[in-house]
Amino acid sequence: MWFKRDLRVEDHRALARAAQLGPTLPIYVVEPELWKQPDASARHWSFVSETLAELRADLARLGQPLALRFGPIVDILDELKQAGLLHALWSHEETGNDWTYQRDLKVAAWCREQGVPWTEVQNHGVWRKLRSRDGWATRWDRLMAEPITPVPALPPIDLELGHIPTARDLGLASDPCPQRQAGGRRAGLERLASFLASRGENYQCEMSSPVSGAEACSRLSPYLAWGAHSMREVTQACDARRRSLPQGTRNWQKSLRSFSGRLHWHCHFIQKLEGDPLIEFENLHSVYDGLRPQTPSTELLGAWSAGETGYPFLDACMRSLQATGWLNFRMRAMVMAVASFHLWLDWRAPGLHLARMFTDYEPGIHWSQVQMQSGTTGINTVRIYNPVKQGYDQDPAGIFIRRWLPELAEIPDRYIHEPWKYEASTQVIGRRYPVRIFDHLAAAKAARERVWAVRRGPEFRSEAQAIVAKHASRKTNRKQRSKKDTATQLSLPFGDAL
Repeated sequence: MWFKRDLRVEDHRALARAAQLGPTLPIYVVEPELWKQPDASARHWSFVSETLAELRADLARLGQPLALRFGPIVDILDELKQAGLLHALWSHEETGNDWTYQRDLKVAAWCREQGVPWTEVQNHGVWRKLRSRDGWATRWDRLMAEPITPVPALPPIDLELGHIPTARDLGLASDPCPQRQAGGRRAGLERLASFLASRGENYQCEMSSPVSGAEACSRLSPYLAWGAHSMREVTQACDARRRSLPQGTRNWQKSLRSFSGRLHWHCHFIQKLEGDPLIEFENLHSVYDGLRPQTPSTELLGAWSAGETGYPFLDACMRSLQATGWLNFRMRAMVMAVASFHLWLDWRAPGLHLARMFTDYEPGIHWSQVQMQSGTTGINTVRIYNPVKQGYDQDPAGIFIRRWLPELAEIPDRYIHEPWKYEASTQVIGRRYPVRIFDHLAAAKAARERVWAVRRGPEFRSEAQAIVAKHASRKTNRKQRSKKDTATQLSLPFGDAL
């Protein structure tokens, strides 16, 4: 049983089905090349290694601890086969980055050559070789309503288990993230329980604010991304909580409906990458090809990444992300939109930085959303977030800004969102805090004109219609929906910031 992004024993259909056939060896292969990819980081591995340690202990209680091996997966499989330990391979399906996709093609070829049957089991609400999105939401609901898979017993196998390497062992650059969420299923269970018991009551109205969102949001996204929890068990826990609510709990009902919708969106976006792997590299709509410079400005990219653009709310978001590995969905959308529109950077480089920063990095959600917030899908509303207005809207008292930008302590509250308007700001601006690197109003105007110039072209509409047919979310038959419903379904926020 080959574990990948499904690091749990509960509701693990691949493990359970494999165990029904005979002695089963659970194994995780640490692949050095995977961790050298530009979307990988030490904070990812730290979370994964903590989850692996817990998974090993959970499997030991079932009878056989997790074995770890280091190296290319095909080499490891070959060694196991030569040792007489591999007769069939089981795993969950994975919709990962391009490297894992190409890796799986190599594994499939090796299995065919060696006569080793490889069975891949559906992991969550994403379907392979899906021909149409019609009825997708209904299929998702049915899948999530199926019974939780029981935990199997595992006969012990005598072999060396191997050790869990450190980030340094993998050659990963130092990546301080002092407030990162802890890995492991138990930490996720605590997050789920506290969200459904108390934290989630005002989820719907508080999730957009970086001040309240860190507490009001479920914070389950990293546990879903790396598979410490199954989507089915989270969905069923949410549904059970909704059914148990007494009359008059309007906030709870609205919040849990909203949260349930985002669980759907989680798989909806991964389905996009499953159906079109090039979303990771190429504009979904080709009319945007060449719109932005392919080589990003190192100065602009560096300032944005470090939270040193001169815009307090934007910079606070980026510094918070560096320290915690998490941002709420609206702030994710804003920071990406600023990189793409105000700084006019091609989405790939900023997208890679965010991928490394997000502990809950899920490739299918990430790259679909990066393109959506960069305006290159051709089917979504083009949103050019105003970083100053977002600060006034989401952090009116400047609480979030002051937490992450202590160098602005001398700036009065009324100027905290626009310190350049404060007459005495020269004592801070340009000394302890950077001068603005762009004019947000002028940059937004220029970006809007460039984007809409290509959208008005005659070749735009026909390709956009094809993209809608392939990727758009629809809960009812497409012919029955109004234009307003269509627009609503196509304007979804970052689905991994649950």
